[in-house]
Amino acid sequence: MKKPSPSPTARQADTIPLKEGLEALVRAYRLGGKLSEVSLVASWERVMGKAVALKTKEVYVSKGKLFVRLTSAPLKHELVMAKTRVLDLLNAEAGTQVVSEVVFL
Repeated sequence: MKKPSPSPTARQADTIPLKEGLEALVRAYRLGGKLSEVSLVASWERVMGKAVALKTKEVYVSKGKLFVRLTSAPLKHELVMAKTRVLDLLNAEAGTQVVSEVVFL
């Protein structure tokens, strides 16, 4: 006796959850580092607060360094003095060391 053929919409045994598929895709294309950098830039306001974010003109990552352009000289001075603390807060938010240095412009 012949088994009935499965319908085209039937679930196959080799299917995986979407989360695992996306993680495999990120690993395959080696996008993990860039994805971490983008999420770090996106979390700048949450980590540093609204007041600092309002005085921030530009935030970007290049070659493992985070560059932050500020519109306030006194704020820039304060952040330069607390550079290691800012670096620790940002890397703690990312869960891994994404940037090795912060440069305030």
